[in-house]
Amino acid sequence: MALIQTLKILFNRDLDKLKFEIESYESENSLWIIDKNISNSAGNLCLHLMGNLNTYIGAEIGKTGYIRNRPLEFSLKDIPKRELIQKIEDTISVVNNALDSLAEADLENIYPQIVFEKEMTTGFFLVHLSTHLAYHLGQINYHRRLLDE
Repeated sequence: MALIQTLKILFNRDLDKLKFEIESYESENSLWIIDKNISNSAGNLCLHLMGNLNTYIGAEIGKTGYIRNRPLEFSLKDIPKRELIQKIEDTISVVNNALDSLAEADLENIYPQIVFEKEMTTGFFLVHLSTHLAYHLGQINYHRRLLDE
């Protein structure tokens, strides 16, 4: 299977799971709770993931014109659950449209932005973005299960 198709499957799987996790919070207030050494709520991690994907896949690859405000991803609070879910659904479309615009050969091109202080291929960075999504998705899952006992 080609890498672009693999990435589409993984992004869709994990974004659908993110939507499920956010929908599954019994209390909307729980989405925004932080405690002890946990500095980011599930709501803020969700906003961060949407900003991340809309910036690096949407704006850069899909040419959507999205402009990121990263500090707001961590400072906004009490966004209604339905708005978070809509952001996820919109991001699923953005990611799919952007990935559909790529050819396999494009994955070998250098990604247009310097993100980790050095050049990397578009394919490498897309794999990184998928694992970044999975990492925060796991944090959100634990957050929900701890708070919704």
